[in-house]
Amino acid sequence: MTVTTVLPEAGRKGSVLPEAGKNSIRLPGGSFAAYVARARSQGALVVQPRMGFCDPAQMRRGLLATRGAGPTVAGTITLDSYTRVGDYASAGQALNRGVPLNGYPLINHGPAVTRRLLAGLRDSGFPVQIRHGSADPHDIVGSLIDAGLDATEGGPVSYCLPYSRLPLRDAVRCWARSCELFAGAGGTGAQPHMESFGGCMLGQLCPPSLLIAITVLEAMFFRQHGLRSVSLSFAQQTHPDQDAEALRALRILAAELLAGLDWHVVVYTYMGVYPASREGALRLLGDSAALAVRGGAERLIVKTPAEAFRIPAIEENVESLQYAAAAATAAAAAGPAPPPADTGVLAEARALIGATLELSPDVGTALLAAFRRGYLDVPYCLHPDNAGAARSRIDASGRLAWAAAGAMPIAPPPGGPGRHRFTSFELLAALSHVRNSYDAGHRPGPIGALPAAGPGGLPTYTDGDDG
Repeated sequence: MTVTTVLPEAGRKGSVLPEAGKNSIRLPGGSFAAYVARARSQGALVVQPRMGFCDPAQMRRGLLATRGAGPTVAGTITLDSYTRVGDYASAGQALNRGVPLNGYPLINHGPAVTRRLLAGLRDSGFPVQIRHGSADPHDIVGSLIDAGLDATEGGPVSYCLPYSRLPLRDAVRCWARSCELFAGAGGTGAQPHMESFGGCMLGQLCPPSLLIAITVLEAMFFRQHGLRSVSLSFAQQTHPDQDAEALRALRILAAELLAGLDWHVVVYTYMGVYPASREGALRLLGDSAALAVRGGAERLIVKTPAEAFRIPAIEENVESLQYAAAAATAAAAAGPAPPPADTGVLAEARALIGATLELSPDVGTALLAAFRRGYLDVPYCLHPDNAGAARSRIDASGRLAWAAAGAMPIAPPPGGPGRHRFTSFELLAALSHVRNSYDAGHRPGPIGALPAAGPGGLPTYTDGDDG
């Protein structure tokens, strides 16, 4: 294992590294966004893992294996949890003691190590994205620029409310300066690319209109702070027709509100409690690939059958990339699916975005005001800057629906606000609905029985996913 001692200047949360942003991005022959656009022009879906290892040699092996997994794959370097929260000292101590981290410590290894890791590997035929989960990514952005990388992801809402105690106003400020740093790094043929994680809020049980609204608003925030290439995310949810409707709505709104930007859509294989059986996990993965094709997405983030239990190995990531690519090819060969019915997802998302943008011409200020007033309200999110009045449920058809709308500018659910209040067992049943359905050998429908009881009589579930 390569051991790197933490830099003294990087030992404090929120510090700015001495080299941060010093260099321009350098990419031989193209960029992340150009690669995705080229694949799209060829009718191919880009598949991508969520892979991260602390040892640079192992990380390089993972990227090499990813590159060899198929003709249209993108690489990922996922950062560790210490780096996510700016605790570089603890990351350095773990490295010096030989304690494995759950991702790649980009700051501690430094740009020179990362450049060596990528040498001869990353080029116009194999782009690499940094994934991190940080509410304050300024040091991360500076370090990835210095390493010559051109793609990362997150957002002021999507990487604050689910993962951080940082006040939302501070996250908005931190993301503004980080986007401006990133935007200023282009200039040697690469276009800095930022993906919004807003379509994956909390992974599950968030109705699609709110996911669409947040990812579009984050993309508008990125544009306001200088970025010209973005992607918008959407996580596979509980009903394939509702998901297809959501992707259609997302593309309509992106075309309306992001005119002049380079943009594409990325689908995430289900981010919630994952099937415990190999068969169920692969069936869910295949359905996510088919959804991406049906919804016109350009990129798919895959998961593996190991997700319910642990961080997947390199070989498991490769298997899932190849399985997803084959499923996408089969879906494309089957021809276009019937258009999804309009159940109001587009109208709701448009109302949420419009109400937010009316609050201020500055998107960051508008986001803060929208959350303060409850116009945007993420169900079951415990961050203090989230109103916490909205609730969701899985309805009789298996779709995600609002159980309570709070102050959001959308129609209240039938029967009036607060008509349906989850018990803890009902909530666990909803959280486990997709897993139980796929493990039972069929696609999700209406919620049936409660999940199987474990020790002490409580429903059991495991999930290796942290976003």
